[in-house]
Amino acid sequence: MRRFSAFNMVSVVLGFAFLYLPIVLLIIYSFNASRLVTVWGGFSTRWYVSMLNNQQLIDAAWVTLRVALLSATVATALGTMAAIALVRRGRFFGRTLFSGMVAAPLVMPEVITGLSLLLLFVAIGFDRGFWTVTIAHITFSMCFVAVVVQSRLSSFDRSLEEAALDLGATPLRAFFLVTLPVIFPAVAAGWMLAFTLSLDDLVIASFTTGPGATTLPMRIYSQVRLGVTPEINAVSTVLVGIVTIGVLTASILGKTRRPSGRAAG
Repeated sequence: MRRFSAFNMVSVVLGFAFLYLPIVLLIIYSFNASRLVTVWGGFSTRWYVSMLNNQQLIDAAWVTLRVALLSATVATALGTMAAIALVRRGRFFGRTLFSGMVAAPLVMPEVITGLSLLLLFVAIGFDRGFWTVTIAHITFSMCFVAVVVQSRLSSFDRSLEEAALDLGATPLRAFFLVTLPVIFPAVAAGWMLAFTLSLDDLVIASFTTGPGATTLPMRIYSQVRLGVTPEINAVSTVLVGIVTIGVLTASILGKTRRPSGRAAG
């Protein structure tokens, strides 16, 4: 029996075309020589040069990169610890509540998350800016790290740790020498996922940003409201490329299985 009928094949092609054809058109028109985004005027890279000479876009990109690097690193550490607590601590008091709070940002609308964080920062008198955006990104991205790492820890062979403990290693040493190397692909995948989510965020950053902390998606959105230009197409193409590389890397790392080897003492 054939796995794919003609109807299924057409459905898949139409589905992918609906999802990705607009992105393909955006990439093509980023190389348009014409100043009009809907009229093809020949191949040119002038808008990429113009993008590099636009100081506002460069500043926004630098803010976005710093926020993404810092928030992804902290979110990975917190998400990994949360995953360890959920997998290794067994049935502790408040586990169900803790698990629900860790997973809540996965299903909560970004508008609600952004608004709640905005109210929190206003209530405690925390001036909005670079650090509020970073904290907000840590808040919503650490749950993705926790889910990725938790799935890897659930299939981890505990006998490797037990062997290291029997050989005289402390629990902390056993974790860093045995457990962490084995689950590192999942940790790295979680970091890449958190990094790309931070790069791509617009809604939450819009609520929590302040003076001098305009991210690249916010800058793009503010310029698009005045009209789409080929320069914006070039910036969006670069952003799509970075996010695509991040997602593919996270997917590859998440599927990687390191050889168990012999436990180190």
